[in-house]
Amino acid sequence: MHKTPVIWRWRHNPLRRGTDLVEAWVGLIAVLLMLVAAPAAGWAVGSLAHGALRQTVREQQQHRHLVTATTVRLMPRPPMEPDPETASGHRPQHRRVLANWTAPGGSTHTGVVSARRVAAAGDRFPLWTDDRGRAAARPMDTTTAAAHAALAGLGTAGASAGLVEGVRRLIVRRLMRRRYARWDRAWARAGQTWGRAGAGS
Repeated sequence: MHKTPVIWRWRHNPLRRGTDLVEAWVGLIAVLLMLVAAPAAGWAVGSLAHGALRQTVREQQQHRHLVTATTVRLMPRPPMEPDPETASGHRPQHRRVLANWTAPGGSTHTGVVSARRVAAAGDRFPLWTDDRGRAAARPMDTTTAAAHAALAGLGTAGASAGLVEGVRRLIVRRLMRRRYARWDRAWARAGQTWGRAGAGS
């Protein structure tokens, strides 16, 4: 009856070497670590990341405000930037403009910001600001936070499994070198008596 290469290493037989048993144990431990420890590490990192990102979501939603800004003038495009109106015939989605806006506290601000679908001076557009009225990025939402946390968990699990597999291969490679060294010594001893009368009898 045919037996798999992993199973025969566990059975007592005269062909089994000590390194075979070590390799079998290393393989078993590696499988257990990849099935249990790697997912656990991914879950732990994902949970920590999710908690931190949810706190970030709460802080950003509390301290960022949506106001209406008014375009003062369009800023010139960089020399190397292609003109999307010429290339595609469509109005650009984003454009840097000089605009002014009023913060939630009543203060007035003017600055260069990125605006969407602005074509001329006087166009109005939504703008996110912080508590001090400075332009800020859109606050993160819970869906984005969950997605980032899931990616962090999956990445950690994959990296952990890859690390375990790398260590397993390194150990197996050293075991193979030890086997080859033993075979070389055995062949060297056999070569000393090779062809002698009564050798091996």
